[in-house]
This record gives sequence, C-alpha cells and structure tokens, in this order.
Amino acid sequence: MLETMLSMFVVVVMGAMVTETLSNSIEINRILEDRDVTTRSARVALSKLRREIQLAYLTPNQSAIERYQTVFVGEDNNPDTLYLASLAHQRLYMNSRECDQAEITVWAESTPSDLGEGNILFHRESPRIDEEPAEQGAVYPLAYNVEQFNLRYLDSQSMEWKDEWDTRGVDTAGRLPRAVEIGLLLIGADPEDPDDTVEIPFVTSVVLEYAPPLNDPSAMMGMLQGMGGMGGSSNPRRPGSSSSRPGANPFSGGQARPQGGNSPFLPGIGGRLQPGGGGGK
Repeated sequence: MLETMLSMFVVVVMGAMVTETLSNSIEINRILEDRDVTTRSARVALSKLRREIQLAYLTPNQSAIERYQTVFVGEDNNPDTLYLASLAHQRLYMNSRECDQAEITVWAESTPSDLGEGNILFHRESPRIDEEPAEQGAVYPLAYNVEQFNLRYLDSQSMEWKDEWDTRGVDTAGRLPRAVEIGLLLIGADPEDPDDTVEIPFVTSVVLEYAPPLNDPSAMMGMLQGMGGMGGSSNPRRPGSSSSRPGANPFSGGQARPQGGNSPFLPGIGGRLQPGGGGGK
C-alpha cells in the first residue's frame, strides 16, 4: 500500500513538473511570436517609407496654369506627419490609367482599446496628384502599437538636421531635404513579464534621389554614420504614458500644434505625440 502511494505521488509530481514546463514553453513561444510580429511590422513599414521618401519629387512649373501641387511637408507633431509626392507608386491592375506618380500622407491616430496600445500609423496613397495633397486615395494601416514616429530632415544648404520641412515655406521653399531620418518606436511584449510591455525602437535613414546635393558632399557619410538600421534595440524600455490630440490639415488653412521634447532614438530628434490630419476620403 505504501509503495502504491509513493508511486502515485511521484507520478503526480512529475505530471505537475511537465505541465509547468509545457506552460512556460508555450508562453515563451507566444512572447517570441509577438516580438517577431512587432519586428516584421517595423521592417515592412520602414522599407515602404524608405522607398517612397527616396523617390520624392517636386515639379518645377509652379507658375503653370492648371498645374497640380507637389509638396514635401513634414510636421513636427507627436507622432510626426508627412505629406509628399513620390515616384514610388506601383500599378496593381492591368490597363489601369496610372503611372509611378502618387501623393502620399503618413500620420498616426490613437488606437482603439480593442486593437492594441499607443497609436496606429496610417498611410494614404492617391495615384492622382491634384491641388489637394491631403485628400483622396486609399487609406490603410501601416503599423500598429506605435508609441512614437519621428522624422528629421537634412538641409543641404545649412548642413543641419531640421525637425520640420515645408516646401511652401520661406527657408526651404521649392527644395527637398537631402536625407531623412526615420525613427519608429513600437510597443511590444516584455519577455521577462508577460503581463507587461516594453518599447522597441527602430531607426533608419534614406537619401533622396531628386534632392539638391550637399554643399560639402564629404560630410554626408559622417552625418549618416552611427544611425541605426531597421533592427530593434537590444535594450527595450517600458513605455511611458502618452496622449493624442487631433492636428490640423496644413492644406486647409489650419496649422498643427508641434511640441518640443527629446527622442528616445537618438539625441536631438524632435517631435512628440499628436496625430496628423491627413485622412483620406
């Protein structure tokens, strides 16, 4: 009788150990899958943005009659907002009356509670360039669980990085930045605590094909050195609190409300949380 009870006790203990081990393995696998989804979504979003920004362009015929409006406007919101005309459009349907030109808007809005945390990074693309760079086109989400989306622009004349860019303004009228730095901060699962989250930063930079050259071309490599690629940080941080307030459409006469602050990606990157108003129709 005693031997039977000892045998049953050993079987129960071994079963509990196996169950706990399997449970931990399943939980770790789930966390790694979530982290992989976060990393892949960041790589896809940054890859698309790099290609579109690299092929950004402006039309020189600003005084022509019945012309369409091409702009490159980067607002220092939180997250940032970007309006541009690009030659990166891909025709998906045979015999469709489209070319490689497109007007694009990238902005963020607060995530509904049932879809995740932080913000959703939206992308609007219209194959018809017109006098309204912030209207029309197809809108779809580019990335979820976005804590921050920050852009910086390299001025080829002053050799300085700027937090904003506006081809309709005075300082940068009618010219593109030589390079753009893209910072994306996503919220992911914490491997050490399944009930908690961490911030995973991604940083990359892109040189614009149709932008004016630098006054000192040898300085380009030095300015771009040290910037991260599209990989995540090995030291993720816990996300801080954030709020979202609607911004204004810069093409409808309103102005967005930029806020100051330091970036978690690299020293000096500006821009804090505030959704843009470039929604499509």
